[in-house]
Amino acid sequence: MKCPSCGAQVPLRGPSLPYATCPYCQTLILRHGLGIEDVGKVAVLPFDVSPIQLGTTLVAEGRSLVVVGRVRWAWAGGSWNEWLAMAESGAQFWLAEAAGMFMLTAEWPQLLDRADVRAFAEGGTITPGDVIEVDGRQLFASDIKQVECLGSEGDLPIPTQIGTKMTSVDFRSASGEVLSLQRDERATTAWFGDSWDLISLKPGNLRQIEGWTVPGELR
Repeated sequence: MKCPSCGAQVPLRGPSLPYATCPYCQTLILRHGLGIEDVGKVAVLPFDVSPIQLGTTLVAEGRSLVVVGRVRWAWAGGSWNEWLAMAESGAQFWLAEAAGMFMLTAEWPQLLDRADVRAFAEGGTITPGDVIEVDGRQLFASDIKQVECLGSEGDLPIPTQIGTKMTSVDFRSASGEVLSLQRDERATTAWFGDSWDLISLKPGNLRQIEGWTVPGELR
């Protein structure tokens, strides 16, 4: 795809996704039908030492995934990566990465029918310790923050222009399940999954980082 701003060729890693970021001029491109549109700029991503990169492959519960996009979110206490991974079927997963920990989640829209989640979607608040039950497992609100997009790359399902903000609420269970509720000006979404370590995800095509050796189990 040719960037409508600078004319560079932009690789498409997730053809079914509506947004792509030009790696040369940081233009956010919206694809609709056969047309493309320049919808603004995204910030240049800050330096990051993550071993994950666009094109990294993962295996989770027998499902093969490939990383096609990334959003970097910031809050008052720091920042973290959200990597978008896609299955061959087109199913989308978010891989949240912070301080060497990974959480892989899939959208869980049925939670939006709950009265407490509907209240949050309408602007209500959630406080630490609030409980949500998913498939008989109790998850407790552990992290509630206002966040802002620092930049993006690759193909994504959401717009990530400079100044994009959202409210993010993380829930955790005693056995490692995680739930993320995310509310922005467009919609509220719910994402449910599990905590993982890097080796358990059987990653391939990791980024080479000076001074960091790929663990032996991954070679």
